[in-house]
Amino acid sequence: MEVLPDIVGPDPVVVFCGLAGAASTKTRDHYYASPGNSFWESLHLSGMAPRRLRPEEDHTVVELGLGLTDLVGHWDPRWVEIEELVDKVERWAPEWLAFTSKGVAHEAARALGRARPGLGVADWYVGEAQVFVLPGTSGANQRRDYDGRPTRIAWWRDLAALAELPTRA
Repeated sequence: MEVLPDIVGPDPVVVFCGLAGAASTKTRDHYYASPGNSFWESLHLSGMAPRRLRPEEDHTVVELGLGLTDLVGHWDPRWVEIEELVDKVERWAPEWLAFTSKGVAHEAARALGRARPGLGVADWYVGEAQVFVLPGTSGANQRRDYDGRPTRIAWWRDLAALAELPTRA
């Protein structure tokens, strides 16, 4: 399984966490590079990036106080490398750990003995980082309702406001 290297600079405010282990992650060279994935658009529309970054610019997120990592999953038998994620988050000490889908958050919560979280602020932490759950950015996630909201961007804007990131949009 190919896992991308973490992209996290000193003193990150938010570290985004996806899931490595799915078939779509085996051939990628950059984070959120799959066609139809809305991560980079959501980052911009939320105000956390000054423009829509391209996947090949993923390394520039550190300039914005952001980071990128993945929870590594295994499916037969099913388990995730939660200790590695916890160790990294404790070392980086971000204010927020934002899971980029409910599915990723569920895998982490299950491994930590927590209840399945909904979208938004979770009632648990990883290290000192408050957990925030974002709607999935996959092009396949075309719901009409995102836990009471008509679009997924509202959740991204909530995270930007809570993290007190300067408006960059």
